[in-house]
Amino acid sequence: MAHNLLHLSSKPPSCLPLSTTKSSSPTCRILLRPAEIKISPDVSKIFPPLHISELPQSTTKPAPRPSEIANLNPVQRLAASTLDAIENVLITGVLEKNHRLPRTIDPAIQISGNFAPVNESALQQNLQIDGRIPSSLRGVYLRNGANPMLPPTGGHHLFDGDGMIHAVTLAGDHEAPTYSCRYTLTNRLVHEERLGKHLFPKPIGELHGHSGIARLMLFYARDAAGLLDSSGGIGMANAGLVYFNGRLLAMSEDDLPYEVRIRGNGDLETVGRYDFDGQLRCPMIAHPKVDPVTGELCALSYDVLKRPYLKYFKFDMCGKKSSDVPISLDQPTMIHDFAITENLVVIPDHQVVFKLSEMLRGKSPVLYDGNKTSRFGILPKNATPQSRIRWVPVPDCFCFHLWNAWEEYSEDGDEIVVVMGSCMTPPDSVFNDSDEPLTSVLSEIRLNLTTGESTRRELVPGLNLEAGQVNKTLLGRKTRYAYLAIAEPWPKCCGIAKVDLETGSVTQYLYGEDTFGGEPTMVPSCGGEEDDGYVLSFAHNEKCDESKLVIVNARSMRQEAAIRLPTRVPYGLHGTFVTSESLQLQSS
Repeated sequence: MAHNLLHLSSKPPSCLPLSTTKSSSPTCRILLRPAEIKISPDVSKIFPPLHISELPQSTTKPAPRPSEIANLNPVQRLAASTLDAIENVLITGVLEKNHRLPRTIDPAIQISGNFAPVNESALQQNLQIDGRIPSSLRGVYLRNGANPMLPPTGGHHLFDGDGMIHAVTLAGDHEAPTYSCRYTLTNRLVHEERLGKHLFPKPIGELHGHSGIARLMLFYARDAAGLLDSSGGIGMANAGLVYFNGRLLAMSEDDLPYEVRIRGNGDLETVGRYDFDGQLRCPMIAHPKVDPVTGELCALSYDVLKRPYLKYFKFDMCGKKSSDVPISLDQPTMIHDFAITENLVVIPDHQVVFKLSEMLRGKSPVLYDGNKTSRFGILPKNATPQSRIRWVPVPDCFCFHLWNAWEEYSEDGDEIVVVMGSCMTPPDSVFNDSDEPLTSVLSEIRLNLTTGESTRRELVPGLNLEAGQVNKTLLGRKTRYAYLAIAEPWPKCCGIAKVDLETGSVTQYLYGEDTFGGEPTMVPSCGGEEDDGYVLSFAHNEKCDESKLVIVNARSMRQEAAIRLPTRVPYGLHGTFVTSESLQLQSS
């Protein structure tokens, strides 16, 4: 995603004392008053009023309370009123007034229906179950998503909301499941909740055109004046989730991860921004990969302003970081995902790029570059800064997500890397309006490292498949099955597809009439065959306005159980499952 656009400039001057002074009072968590959410073109009507409830203290750096604004020094008070006036008169009143928003950033479209935000929910117990929860399914299913806390004042993209994690605790068929959903208390959210207004530009919905430049300048001016403190992070932690070395990490690619603790009763609390004990000093991509054999975490970080635009690093199973490996790119590229094999890292360098000069022309800085040839880079997992990457061109290919990759040899003895991904057309349709309907086709891409050539084959033509997983115990090794969301009608998902990657055959589980879901999470059974296990996903009936967690047998693709949830669960992004055994190793 395009979150790194907030790093367009060097860090402004140090903030004044107000924003760096620690508050002695407990950190607060946002709770919304229960209210029926109705959809309206006036998106402010779907945001119920806020009230605050104290919960366990978080290490997230506190922002100034509204009552503390009176303690601003005269220069800061003048700066605050001047910058507010500039925002209201120049940006909102002139640059954004009567400006027709594209569909991709029109909040009346992007946060309507079950894409609209919901209240934060404390732990709910004794949930009703249809069917029977498998006795071996013990742990916590977690799914991240964008859930804006405040009504948008300008453009808003589906990926622009504050991070909220929904969690269902499962204990087989012996105990009733529990449910909770909590905001991840990012530095950004804490600032904006305390002051009740947007202070950080939305990375996709607002950072485009002349108004985007103006909002960036306003953001840096407020930071320099001490009216906010961006040094504590700018990200929303709303996309990826990974459980690594005893920590659940919530991620968006514009910041460090945030550690979220799973409490003993199944509730969630934000521990704080996590830098791997001071080792990580740059943003981390939202889809790091855990090698199921070595326990290593492989990751990327990209930059839109300065070289190197991309770098690779990894952490061993104990959390010790390797050296950064710079990867040479001619221009900054949007890289949302990548893949690993047993020995290699597979890095896409495709045709969706960042071109900041487009903002001066009144356009989005995220665009499709038709003159660029897509390619994949192959790098050893144990690469050092001196390692060289091998590039293999794959023309006209854009994969937003990659499901798996592995190594094999051809009959002629050529070294082959097989990549499974969904190829999206038009490539930038997630970010920019297009008259061409979006397609996302599961494809097999074969990279011949001996000859430097590639082939691409569509496995399931005519069916949009986006967001999903393989059996994670086989990640980086040859797999036969992938479990993917059937993304129809886009961007909703009507069901789950189990795809045989050898034959291309598909077994579908459909949510039912008026019901849609999101990314399926495959939970493998211990010691079983590749498709032994269960597939979990939230689903929402738009007619009845009811949400549930469905549990599907991964082999037969028949429903085992459905857990009725006490509140609406919006369509979200990525999820994971943390087993009860892994929870016992959670970092204290």
